[in-house]
Amino acid sequence: MFEAHFQTFEEPETGVALTARLAALREELARRKLTGFIVPRADQQQNEYVPPSDERLAWLTGFTGSAGLAIVLSQEAAILVDGRYTLQAGKQVDGKAWTVESLIEPPPESWLTRHLQSGDRIGFDPWLHTTAAAERLSAACAKAGAELVPVEGNPIDSVWTERPLPPLGAVSVHGVELSGEIEADKLGRIRQEIERLGVEALVLSDSHNVAWTFNIRGSDVSHTPLPLSYAVVPKSGRPTIFIDHRKLSNLTHDHLEQSAEVAEPDALTPRLTQLAQSGAAIALDSATAADALTRLIQGAGGKPVRGADPVSLLKAAKNAVEIEGTRRAHRRDAVALVRFLAFIDREAPKGTLTEIDAVEALESFRRDTGALKDVSFPTISGTGPNGAIVHYRVTRKSNRRIMPGDLLLIDSGAQYEDGTTDVTRTIAVGVPTDEMRDRFTRVLRGHLAIARAVFPDGATGAQLDTLARQFLWQAGIDFEHGTGHGVGSYLSVHEGPARISKLGTTALKRGMILSNEPGYYKTDAFGIRIENLELVVAKDVAGAEKPMNGFEALTLAPIDRRPIDVSMLGSDERAWLDAYHARVREAVRAALDETDQRWLDQATAPL
Repeated sequence: MFEAHFQTFEEPETGVALTARLAALREELARRKLTGFIVPRADQQQNEYVPPSDERLAWLTGFTGSAGLAIVLSQEAAILVDGRYTLQAGKQVDGKAWTVESLIEPPPESWLTRHLQSGDRIGFDPWLHTTAAAERLSAACAKAGAELVPVEGNPIDSVWTERPLPPLGAVSVHGVELSGEIEADKLGRIRQEIERLGVEALVLSDSHNVAWTFNIRGSDVSHTPLPLSYAVVPKSGRPTIFIDHRKLSNLTHDHLEQSAEVAEPDALTPRLTQLAQSGAAIALDSATAADALTRLIQGAGGKPVRGADPVSLLKAAKNAVEIEGTRRAHRRDAVALVRFLAFIDREAPKGTLTEIDAVEALESFRRDTGALKDVSFPTISGTGPNGAIVHYRVTRKSNRRIMPGDLLLIDSGAQYEDGTTDVTRTIAVGVPTDEMRDRFTRVLRGHLAIARAVFPDGATGAQLDTLARQFLWQAGIDFEHGTGHGVGSYLSVHEGPARISKLGTTALKRGMILSNEPGYYKTDAFGIRIENLELVVAKDVAGAEKPMNGFEALTLAPIDRRPIDVSMLGSDERAWLDAYHARVREAVRAALDETDQRWLDQATAPL
């Protein structure tokens, strides 16, 4: 019915090929006199989406989740995943060759300590682990009398005969009309942070931060307009950006040269070596900098200073141009969302649509805007029991028909040049049960509690997280993910450092964009999540003795009223939802045809 553009729905590889790969890796390890090897799901910069050339974990094991780690020993092998992926890993990997273990509690170090023998030599690629991770692994090996050995050249690359080439996505200039700040001004603010840190230089190992600093975007990975690159910003003098020149047109090369030296990626090692030889203190991002960088700086006589990359916090607080661009992107996205929701309401009750049909339809409506660059992550489209799988990815094998009586959970987003979107709606197909209505209303009340929150300037996401859970807790239930994550400006849809969660310790600043997405998931039955993106804004509070903040809802899409138990809502909650739906109607109605206008009027009518 609809042509898919950015997503595929194929099952990952299984069977004989994977068995042969594991055997080939073990032979290569024996040749290198290693008794084991650790395989993270990572590239050099710990990106969420990695290029095909870095999908070593998936190539070796068949597991395609976004977080995981494999440990291969001569006689046994384990794949370690977090709770989101336990079921998926069990289905994707060969149970005869691999055991599925916990990645979090207990951590991989526990598995190593239990399974290693004295004298074992366990290899790891220092370009694929942060220093903190390498230190934990090294301590676990030492506890067992074994040794963690950094390797030159990843052994998987030696046996992966058809490994894809590294990406060469074209780089584009993200002009000041979209970025709102020229590179010189950004570099000036970064140098103030370098001064504050008391270091000679800052290494930008996070490509998102390179892209933001130098106002460029790229196409090296799926769903995020990322130009894989590094930069070194000294306390004084010109910075250097390290990027494959084949990605640059004359225009983008000239743009970069206005504010930086432009060098090939293999020039990073000699540049850092030269800096370190003077004994310089060099700041590294503890979240994304490879252990190889720490070793290089130390080996050359420098002092690596590990901590949070200050650029991440600068990038998180959007300026006026970025905020207006994001509002524009959400208004555009809202038209596509309303057309999609109206389509689902017309077609889903017939019982002919599938989860894949929903994914393809929504992407087609977004493509009709004429501005879609990519989806911001693979769309989650789960009906009935599939909706209860938090990070569900539909495949042709799992694809389920949407039937009357189902709740359809659809979590999706778009990348537009002026902004990034992320929205979840849960749609009642037919008549919801009393249990569905109770759970939906509790999730909605949690969503409204965040949306309506007023909090002091400097409050953290951890302080707000309880607001989203209170009504679920009253019924003895909860959800096992964070309430919200930061969102970039035509960059990553999952952006740090701010988040709304039990672990959200970063202060929320005006201009930050965060998701608000409480949920509830009944295994093998249904899932519910309601998500808007929220902008942190100043709030006028009568008699306030300190600056106060709140949220402005950026997402503009109807929230399904049919599964709401209105008797559970307070009058202020009903008033907020009615006012929100009036905003949606005003923003979108004129761009719709008559049929969709009639649907919108009904979907946004006052409770």
